[in-house]
Amino acid sequence: MSEGRQAYCEVELAGERLWLLADKAVYWPARKMLIIADIHFGKAAAFRALGVPVPRGTTTQNLLALDALLATYACDEIIFLGDFLHARAAHAAATVAAMLAWRARHPHLLLTVVRGNHDTHAGDPAAALDMRMADEPHQVGTLAFCHHPDTPAAGYVLAGHVHPVFHLRAARGGLRLPCFLLGPERAILPSFGAFTGGHAVQPAVDERVYVTADAAIFAIPR
Repeated sequence: MSEGRQAYCEVELAGERLWLLADKAVYWPARKMLIIADIHFGKAAAFRALGVPVPRGTTTQNLLALDALLATYACDEIIFLGDFLHARAAHAAATVAAMLAWRARHPHLLLTVVRGNHDTHAGDPAAALDMRMADEPHQVGTLAFCHHPDTPAAGYVLAGHVHPVFHLRAARGGLRLPCFLLGPERAILPSFGAFTGGHAVQPAVDERVYVTADAAIFAIPR
């Protein structure tokens, strides 16, 4: 991180202090928990299975990104907010082997997957990954972990699914940057996966936007 760049922004949601990370994840310091949305393991493999020529190595990129977070933040648990697997092609031997090797390096982590729409079609991850599966909403204290932002829940919702990006306009077209979208009752996380697109969001008057770019995060003025 270069001097002056902010690695995270601390926010209070439902009485809990959470860190919005420049690395497109959320860290809950009180519980030593990382929260990840839409990692989409096996998406590139699924595209190649359909004959679409896309780059290899996205599973490795995702796992290295997780390792970087674990090296930076003390962590006992990771919660994945749905779309852990992209499609049945994610059960390919090479993809599963890479994930098992990663799991072997982190045997003491509690891993929870809140099922998303892609997980429904892909099926649950390999049992050897030792992951706890949950349906939305998955309640922890005052927070409700979901995949879909509109899931009815008793607590403050943290969700994914949308892959939000914010358009920073400029004279020469501007930039589309991954963002966190925070409202009074829910927060939508950016997609963590290395091979995922983005959906431009227009914040409501009561929503806050935090964009990530070049290993930094910053709030967009209302």
